[in-house]
Amino acid sequence: MEWFCGVEAGGTKFNCIVANDPKNILEEKRIETTTPDETLPEVVEFFKQIKTKHSIQYKSLGLGSFGPIDLNLSSPNYGRITATPKLVWRNADILGFLQKALAIPAAFDTDVTAAALGEGKWGAAVGCDNFVYLTIGTGIGGGVIVDGKPVHGLLHPEIGHIFVPHDMEVDPFPGNCPSHGDCLEGLANGPAIKSRWGTPAESLPLDHPAWEIEARYLAYCLANLVLTISPKRIILGGGVMKVPGLIDLVRKKVIETLNGYIQSDEIIKHIDRYIQLPDLGDRAGVLGCVALAQMIS
Repeated sequence: MEWFCGVEAGGTKFNCIVANDPKNILEEKRIETTTPDETLPEVVEFFKQIKTKHSIQYKSLGLGSFGPIDLNLSSPNYGRITATPKLVWRNADILGFLQKALAIPAAFDTDVTAAALGEGKWGAAVGCDNFVYLTIGTGIGGGVIVDGKPVHGLLHPEIGHIFVPHDMEVDPFPGNCPSHGDCLEGLANGPAIKSRWGTPAESLPLDHPAWEIEARYLAYCLANLVLTISPKRIILGGGVMKVPGLIDLVRKKVIETLNGYIQSDEIIKHIDRYIQLPDLGDRAGVLGCVALAQMIS
């Protein structure tokens, strides 16, 4: 059995795993995200302890990180977290630290791209080579897979910060994104729901007007993705999407928003398959980091 290290580096916690696939997981651990000087050494110590405990060797490391991050291999800042609102993590050389300490090959990408890779290898996008994974939670982010590979460009996709129509009469909430105010993330992330209505999303009843507004913003985003990237499947993960019935409302509003322009049976007849929840659930990200590690093994 070959063993791979996976690190899903999130804004509140680092999920660490030693595994080969979802059925072969050796050890896991959650580590609080505090400062680079505290969190990263604890991550390294976990992997070193597991290596000694089980007398194994690691094949490679997959690191999926909150961002923005620098994925340009020719950049002097490659492997670093860049303009994150978590100021203590700005310019942190997260990849360099872990790769040097563990002395194994490492692959690096965003946390949502890692989740996309996990769903592509073991989850809701198995057999699908062009798809998008979105997480709707504390933040909103997206990973785009084309021809089975993550899309990178100037930087990496920042789907959470696209701009969507905002009717101030229907929804006077100004948005909570520190950079853009009422971008998608500023209007539709979990904290926006709580700020707008004064209570966490999970506490709102299913017939609350919050869900019509939330579904509309998400539908605008998904319709834009259909019209620009033309994915064969869209997967919606994250804590907000656990609200019962929300995905059905999103599907309905995507069809309404596209208004018959896209003539595809995948949308017209099979919207339940086209827009899905993740099969791997909350473990899509950390298992995706294992899939990311396997891409360079």
